[in-house]
Amino acid sequence: MRTVFSRQDKVCVYGITGRYGSFHTKRMLEYGTNIVCGVSKNVSVREVHGVPVYNSLRNFFEQHGEVSTAIFFVPSQHIFEAFEDALLAGVEKFVIITEHVPIHDTLEMVRAVRRERKVLIGPNCPGVIYPQERLKIGIMPEKYFKPGEFAIISRSGTLMYEMAKILSEGPGLGLCLGLGGDPIVGTNVAEAFEIVKEHGFEKVLIIGEIGGEDEVRGVEHALKIGFRPENIYAFFAGRHAPEGKRMGHAGAIVEGEKGKVWYKERAMIQMGVKVVRLPWELERMVI
Repeated sequence: MRTVFSRQDKVCVYGITGRYGSFHTKRMLEYGTNIVCGVSKNVSVREVHGVPVYNSLRNFFEQHGEVSTAIFFVPSQHIFEAFEDALLAGVEKFVIITEHVPIHDTLEMVRAVRRERKVLIGPNCPGVIYPQERLKIGIMPEKYFKPGEFAIISRSGTLMYEMAKILSEGPGLGLCLGLGGDPIVGTNVAEAFEIVKEHGFEKVLIIGEIGGEDEVRGVEHALKIGFRPENIYAFFAGRHAPEGKRMGHAGAIVEGEKGKVWYKERAMIQMGVKVVRLPWELERMVI
């Protein structure tokens, strides 16, 4: 199944020779992620932390076969070029950490993965972590993610870490997806629920922000595909955000009533979902 993440995934790191890419490659390797290669335009570096570096993923593919997953740390202006290289090499799952990716490039990437039924997480996201599999394709602090039964779907990285720490003190965590904070991302909440379902998790925490209706539409879809409302928890940041003011993420802006926290919370309650109004309330609900 193309949307299933596992320890067997062969991972390529784009931008592996940069300071950011090199640092997180080491952390992912230490966690257990199966990183088989890196791609960089820096022709003077042929290996990083024992991982071979190529100028193109197609060069690796011709010698060793397909790579299932790619994570991107390259500068925003080069993301689309790197994405196309990975796409042509047969990559099925794309995780784009880079922020400030041009919206036009994001739209083109989203069209491509949906046309070919592949998965794109991001851009501007913390990535994916799956504690049971010792798989981390991202930048999150793994010490806060203990194996367990809760999946997380989040637009925010730092809020994901905070909530993960709380859940790790109780029921623990399964697949955690950091979708990204841009107005347009590769995986919406409804699609994230489908990925969670394929991995077999029933309990889900949604971490959302002001702006849009993605979380509401996502939960409506989740209930249609078999999730039980009492197993879904929701937290929304930005309760006191002023109208028209962007709050950190490009997608976090209130424009009309439907983007406000109270609207999302009311919709969740009407569907039977448990609403967490303050982070520390989650501990009382699940532990």
